[in-house]
Amino acid sequence: MRKTLIATTIASVLVLSACTTNDSNNMAKESATQVQNINANNVLFKPSPLQYMAPEFNKFGTKDYEAAFDAGIAQHTAQIQAIANNPAAATFENTLVEMELSGELLDRVSTAFYNLSGLISDDEYQRISQKMAPVLSAHSDDIYLNAALFNRVQTIYDNKAALNAEDQRLVDFYYKKFVNAGAKLTEAEKAKMREINSELAKLSTAFSQNVLKSFKEDVIVVTDKSKLAGLSDGEIAGLAAAAKKAGKDGYMITLVNTTQQPILSSLENRELREQIFKASTNRAAKTNGPIIIKETNLRAQKAELLGYKDWASYVMTTRMAQTTENVYGILDDLAPKAVEKAKAEAAAIQKVIYDSGENFELKPWDWAFYAEKVRAEKYNLDPALVKPYFEMQSVIHNGLFFAMEKLYGITFKERKDLPLYHEDVMAFEVFNADGSAIGLFYMDPYAREGKRGGAWMSAYVGQSGLKGTKPVIYNAQNIPKPAAGEPTLMTFDEVSTLFHEFGHAAHGLFSDVKYPSLAGTATARDFVEFPSQAHEDWMIEPTVLANYAKHYKTGEPIPQDLLNKMLEAQKFNQGFGTTEYLAAALLDMEWHSFGSDKKVTDVQQFEKQALEAHGIAYYPVPPRYKSNYFSHTFAGGYSAGYYAYLWTEVFAADAFAYMENNGGLTRENGDKFRKEILSKGNSRDLMQSYIEFRGQKPTTDALLKRRGLVD
Repeated sequence: MRKTLIATTIASVLVLSACTTNDSNNMAKESATQVQNINANNVLFKPSPLQYMAPEFNKFGTKDYEAAFDAGIAQHTAQIQAIANNPAAATFENTLVEMELSGELLDRVSTAFYNLSGLISDDEYQRISQKMAPVLSAHSDDIYLNAALFNRVQTIYDNKAALNAEDQRLVDFYYKKFVNAGAKLTEAEKAKMREINSELAKLSTAFSQNVLKSFKEDVIVVTDKSKLAGLSDGEIAGLAAAAKKAGKDGYMITLVNTTQQPILSSLENRELREQIFKASTNRAAKTNGPIIIKETNLRAQKAELLGYKDWASYVMTTRMAQTTENVYGILDDLAPKAVEKAKAEAAAIQKVIYDSGENFELKPWDWAFYAEKVRAEKYNLDPALVKPYFEMQSVIHNGLFFAMEKLYGITFKERKDLPLYHEDVMAFEVFNADGSAIGLFYMDPYAREGKRGGAWMSAYVGQSGLKGTKPVIYNAQNIPKPAAGEPTLMTFDEVSTLFHEFGHAAHGLFSDVKYPSLAGTATARDFVEFPSQAHEDWMIEPTVLANYAKHYKTGEPIPQDLLNKMLEAQKFNQGFGTTEYLAAALLDMEWHSFGSDKKVTDVQQFEKQALEAHGIAYYPVPPRYKSNYFSHTFAGGYSAGYYAYLWTEVFAADAFAYMENNGGLTRENGDKFRKEILSKGNSRDLMQSYIEFRGQKPTTDALLKRRGLVD
């Protein structure tokens, strides 16, 4: 039987804090010895011996996490106590630098666990996650509500003028983090804060697990193959393979993250389209509805404890937007333009419905299917003719990697000698133009059971000049895996997502920052999406397209007329795309713009009223995420922050237009973007980083043109 957390913690402090005093407590010595014996083969207890400290995926699993968590918390607690109780006067080096160096074991196990729990989750991962959420929340509170430690931080903050700019940035980072955590509260208020944080940790974990569970349970099984008319033979074979793997008869359709499902654009059977759409919008509603109400109320309470009128106002203290008024300003400014354009698109779709001999009113589950007909008619484009030119391996090697070499001079070498956590994953070592090593990059492209939806980037090892570590980064997507022997043919959106996520990866790989807390993607939420969005446009750069958009069978390049139609067609349906995004962003803000005295009892009614208040409640275009599966805001760290994708698109569109006007895909542009944006992380003011790159603050001109909202 595994030891209790308290017993293991006591033993681990003795083992890991290098205590050398003659301890008369034989029980503690025995406990320490037992822990050493139990964990002798637990590779998480030591830095990985592999190059770049790449994880030894083949040598640890769920049985190893809890002991490593316990010991990691104990070690970190001892280190923090030593810093807080240091009798020497507080200095930058003996306080903040020591904090940056502390918690190595806890960082290692947390990184491994939380990355893999989103990639290969099972019941055991979920059990451990539920158990550790309040424990880790309490550990964080023990640090940031520690009065002695905050007094040291306050002293350094008050005397920071003599420090260099990057050191001052770290001082400001920690000071704000302590204050925002409640370091200035009374002891009674701190006790309340601990209660709230513990409960929030449990709720967000439960929300996430309910969504993950829905991917497994809320599937649509079709037994009549004729209902799948409109899908290709390869797509039907993929659905059959998915059903067989799940032990089901027929063809299994699995939902993706968003409200609208990609398969709806192809399915001819309207009844099946409606079934899929309703399964998507209703998923996790019963389980996550109560969580949303509790979570938003607790967030409001936490904000009020810290002196803010609502959670959104509290969140803005660490965002570039600074105020909720600035966020609502940009969202409400775009909303009427987006809805107007969406209604014009809906009119064109309704005409196609009537012209086809049908007599029904356009519904949300019809939009994607008939929008493709409008697109095909307007641009004479059949999407099925485009996918054969987007074979995944060509997109990765001849598209993405080719573009990155042209832009930054970097090259990729596949590392088949490194252990992987799943057979679908690919590992690459990344090199500068001069042959010097940058780090490792893992690509995990396919959807599977146990993998959360959507696409994302994260790190197993972060870059740090202080620690001397190089980055180990991964990208994850959820591309449907074809049947065995079939090629992976990607949609335009999937290719765009691949380039987008590598923008995040580049942000992590090119980091050149001293302190871990300021490195890589550790920036404000409404800046972090900028580098990723700035990389999307390189997928359609003519030189890049010519290199990878080739027919997977013949090797023939995509015909110029088909390419022109495809690029022109991307401007279509922007009213829909902008409206569904703005609806979700406004929902997120509204859920966090009220005090704890407001009593929400009905999630669906709240959504309806919130969307109507902003003039964006347009039934044929529902929010990209309804609240019950809006993981960004209720489980993913984007609470009162989903607007960031639009905020940063202003930067991305402006930056790309600038590069396009100055030579386009050149090393000069790439090196400048790398130097001033990607390498800096959060080591200096983020707007200043943009100005150093661009020469001025961004304007919205390029964004409005990109989204087709102006001519």
